[in-house]
Amino acid sequence: MTSTPAPARRSKITPEREQEFYDAVLEQLREHGYEALTMEGVAARASCGKSTLYRQWKTKPQLVAAALRAGRRGPFVAVDTGSLAGDLREAARIAAGTSGRDTRLTQALGHAVLSDEELQAALREALVEPELAAFAEMVGRAVARGEIAADHPAVEFLPAQLMGVLRIRPVLEGRYADADYLVRFVDAVMLPSLGLAPSLPTGPPADQAP
Repeated sequence: MTSTPAPARRSKITPEREQEFYDAVLEQLREHGYEALTMEGVAARASCGKSTLYRQWKTKPQLVAAALRAGRRGPFVAVDTGSLAGDLREAARIAAGTSGRDTRLTQALGHAVLSDEELQAALREALVEPELAAFAEMVGRAVARGEIAADHPAVEFLPAQLMGVLRIRPVLEGRYADADYLVRFVDAVMLPSLGLAPSLPTGPPADQAP
């Protein structure tokens, strides 16, 4: 009787080493884009054999999706200034600190995200869902304080406003959105849409003042 060979087992790697692989993937993505990213290039960046990557992740999309999920975070989760206006301004400052990195990442994934459901889900888990959850918490606190009504029609557009302008400015103006730009956007656009008066000046930045 012929015995059935046991399936090959994945070799174990440490969490630290695994994170090095993920970092190499994200660096390659930001520098070269998804289409140009290769398992060979990641292996060279991470100083490992290509076979090591293929044993752990069978395909490039699987490896990229795993790297995105490993980087999942909620950058606004600790924001709680005591007012919705303050929360949105602080979220704008934090978003400015990651604007270049995150915008390059979403641009690098490009059309691949539209054609690969796993990549799309991983991108949402890594960058989109944490932001949406943080905005929901900010709004929930504002409603509880009586700052805005729970059914205010502008509430659903808050994430699209801030994250949209963050990622479109490089296309429109050729530069990333910095803290000054995003805070002025909050005061000039987002707060008025909520019926909240900005308390900060909304004039032109210093380098454009007459």
